[in-house]
Amino acid sequence: MLLLILIGFLLKNRLIKDDHKKGLKTIILDLALPAMIFVALLKIEVDTDLMFLPLLILAWNGVMLLASKLTLPLLGIKKNSAESRTWLLMIPSLAPGLSCFPFLMEYLGEDALAWGALGDIGNKVYVLIFSYLLAMSWYYKHLGLGARSNGQKVKELIISMFQEPINMVIIVALVLLSFGLTIESLPGFLGESVLMLKDIMTPLVLLFIGVSVVLKWEQIQSIASVLILRAGFSLVLSAGFIALVDLPSEAAVLLAVVFPLSACSFWPFAHMSAIRQLERNKEIDSEKGTFDLGLGINILAVSLPLSTLLILGVFSSGSYFTVPSHLLIVGSGMIAITIVPRTIVWIRNLEVSIPFLEEKELKDSSAESR
Repeated sequence: MLLLILIGFLLKNRLIKDDHKKGLKTIILDLALPAMIFVALLKIEVDTDLMFLPLLILAWNGVMLLASKLTLPLLGIKKNSAESRTWLLMIPSLAPGLSCFPFLMEYLGEDALAWGALGDIGNKVYVLIFSYLLAMSWYYKHLGLGARSNGQKVKELIISMFQEPINMVIIVALVLLSFGLTIESLPGFLGESVLMLKDIMTPLVLLFIGVSVVLKWEQIQSIASVLILRAGFSLVLSAGFIALVDLPSEAAVLLAVVFPLSACSFWPFAHMSAIRQLERNKEIDSEKGTFDLGLGINILAVSLPLSTLLILGVFSSGSYFTVPSHLLIVGSGMIAITIVPRTIVWIRNLEVSIPFLEEKELKDSSAESR
């Protein structure tokens, strides 16, 4: 996986025109990604006894969104900025298919992989539906479209949804599922074509990340610190869940630990790209856009290797991470590593600013007395 990102990075000098990157992104967003979503939805087998798994992951998405909103300002990320909105959309998303599922199969077996796939249903609901609605609401607010009537907003939202191949595919897949149809129910030529398109998704995304990424050491540090904070929160949440719930096996415990450590998903970036297209239609400069697409692609580039290392670290540590207290210690340490230095800098700046204000007040009072 990392090799494909490297190959894409090495191809940057060959794909120097914007049209090259746009063409690659169009293939991903309009063909490969819809095909992957279509296949994933039609392969869903819902086990009513395990329906709590997608609900748990969906709850994790919501908690991480709230935690991100509260903690990002502590890291110096300005509220209501394109940077903040980009992070808020990316942090709660998960891409277990790229960064987690291969290792589940290798270390824990097919049962854990099946549990993970079922839990991913909740994540799919979040990244495909909730994150899209969230992105659109920020788009309306950022462009000052709040004065529009609810009817106008709903109309524009519906139109934009039907213009996106991803959303059309979701609707078609849900209709087919409602009739009890699966991917095997499709005619052979159609099912095979969709599966072939789906198979090119992962290589194309990794190549696109390598081609598009523009990383500087400062930005790598900044992105890594936020992602470490995300991982720390995930470990603390996993510790609480494992302590409260009597899980049936060590494999289930490790699944609860590594699944939330998955890399950030590509789908929120797809939503951001769709909104950027709406902004282009309104002739809005990228600097004034709702999201920072450059930051988004760089988050994906850093998130995948970091999550891979963290998950491999958990599996390589034996049963250490099956103990809630160990998870709490490591998670709290990761949170402290990212927040404490920023807090110290903030306090120092506060100490410098207070004498300055006191001196200014004294000067003002002396001037008034004259």
